[in-house]
Amino acid sequence: MNKLNLPDNIIRLRHEKKLTQEELADFMGVTKASVSKWEKGINTPDLLLLPQMAAFFDVTVDELIGYEAQLSREQIRRRYAELCKDFASLPFADVLQKIRELAHRYYACYPLLLQLGVLYSNHFMLAETKEESRSLLQEAAGWCDRILENCSDVGLCSDAVVLKAGLHLQLGKAAEAIEALEPTADPSRLAGQNGVFLVQAYQMAGDTQKAKSFAQAKQYLDLLNLVGDAALVLVLNEEDGKKCEEIIRRITGIMELYHLEALHPNAAAQFHFQSAIVYALHEKEGKALEALGRFEKCVDTLLKAEQIVLHGDEYFDQLEEWIDQLPLGSMAPRDKSFIRQNIQGILAHPAFDSIKEKNEFQRLVRRLTKGGGEKNA
Repeated sequence: MNKLNLPDNIIRLRHEKKLTQEELADFMGVTKASVSKWEKGINTPDLLLLPQMAAFFDVTVDELIGYEAQLSREQIRRRYAELCKDFASLPFADVLQKIRELAHRYYACYPLLLQLGVLYSNHFMLAETKEESRSLLQEAAGWCDRILENCSDVGLCSDAVVLKAGLHLQLGKAAEAIEALEPTADPSRLAGQNGVFLVQAYQMAGDTQKAKSFAQAKQYLDLLNLVGDAALVLVLNEEDGKKCEEIIRRITGIMELYHLEALHPNAAAQFHFQSAIVYALHEKEGKALEALGRFEKCVDTLLKAEQIVLHGDEYFDQLEEWIDQLPLGSMAPRDKSFIRQNIQGILAHPAFDSIKEKNEFQRLVRRLTKGGGEKNA
């Protein structure tokens, strides 16, 4: 809980109503000296007087005393997980109401506001209209603005800048995203070396275990970023079939080397899906279906898991501490039921028009949308 600020709030609210100390004292049934002592922080009002004063100033008791409710990291994770499940089981409008009530209640809990923005960015497409989708994205951007205007946590503000840029992209505001990201995203900047320097600093300080753990987490993220960036490069070069085949060959090799389909099936699925699109666009139907088969394998891994969680493996064996420090911990940003709900729309991509009548493609769609059971059909 943040420090209470009752004296300053009484002064501010009294001035806003253009009241003297004596006028406030008359309303509260106390002496002018009592009000003076409240405003100087010498004494505090009797507990029973707080609701009366809050009602007089037309604020809540929390607002009057300056109480800013906060949630712990674990509480934020639990709320996020509950809301993810709600999106799959409750009417969309009901979930939005729950989110907005939560944001209003904890409007000064900036880590929560950031994760609510992430929640919107991962589920806005469930809205019934494009206008409502845009409204949700703009609402999330507003939460980012509040963080940037009021939060003193540099790391949280940095995350808010990136999230807001992503929201701008979803809104089609490329110029705003460039303006936000360009100053810090330049790979030639020294800031890109901060992870390397930190590992060396841990080692120099004699904390070898922390150096190993941080270095492994950095390598893990570099791997995921490499694969994610490669999917973007495929999009940028989709007209160049030869270039795309080389990208797919190299990245698929790296994914196999690091067992990425098991380590992070979501990242692997996204790359395989983009590969399938490229192959289909270049009329390489066999390779497109092969890539979709690998995509299906990754999605099947996600859907069969009791819970989608971030994890390491025998090689990445020191990620636990780092994962635990993430805002959502090991939890996925979307519930697995959301994945199944959106599979059919994903597979309706226009690039697959040339193969959508093929039996193999139709069986794949049925398996992914109806829960499997036709593997040998």
